[in-house]
Amino acid sequence: IRLWDTESGEVLNTFTNRRVPYVVQFYPRDNNLFVVGMSDAKIVTFDATTGEITQEYNHHLAAVNTITFCEDATKMVTSSDDKKVLVWEWDIGVPIKYISDPTMHSMPAIVKHPSDRFWAGQSLDNTICVYQASDRYSLQRKKKFSGHNIAGYACDIAFSPNGKFVVSGDSDGKLFFWDWNSGKNYRKFHAHEKGPTIGCAWHPIEPSLVVTCGWDAVIKVWE
Repeated sequence: IRLWDTESGEVLNTFTNRRVPYVVQFYPRDNNLFVVGMSDAKIVTFDATTGEITQEYNHHLAAVNTITFCEDATKMVTSSDDKKVLVWEWDIGVPIKYISDPTMHSMPAIVKHPSDRFWAGQSLDNTICVYQASDRYSLQRKKKFSGHNIAGYACDIAFSPNGKFVVSGDSDGKLFFWDWNSGKNYRKFHAHEKGPTIGCAWHPIEPSLVVTCGWDAVIKVWE
């Protein structure tokens, strides 16, 4: 894992625990701490100033895909190839909640709603599932977004800055928009050739712009 200075482009430090890192997130309350989800199912916290590992979270059974901070960064939601989602108190190595049931699929992409009250997960059964981002972290069964085809790809999800729309790529290179309140498909179109629309992001200041990228090595801006 490399830490760069964004202004000078210098490598400030290199960190490793000899495992493949899958996801890295800075801790929102302290810029010197960052959390890494590893291929060996562990999640570790590094101190960027010393290079030391300060905490280890070890309850997943397969590679860790996402790390999402909730409740003003006092809680951490992690998803993994083991089809479980775990909720942790920050800096305590035992999960406070297991989100797991036999019908659940792996969620390789998770994003928080702008209201901070919910998070959405890209489930590999071709749906986007929505959970509370506090209290009981319960599944919102009435909120489900479908129609796209993921087929094993970790396609990103994004929300419009006002939280009214959800956007996701799919494995056929399409881009889908849904209405957050009704769950209806608002529109879809073909965005990329030769594979999936793997990444999408809504512009935080220009609400009419969405950026996508695909396996065709092209980044596109849509209005």
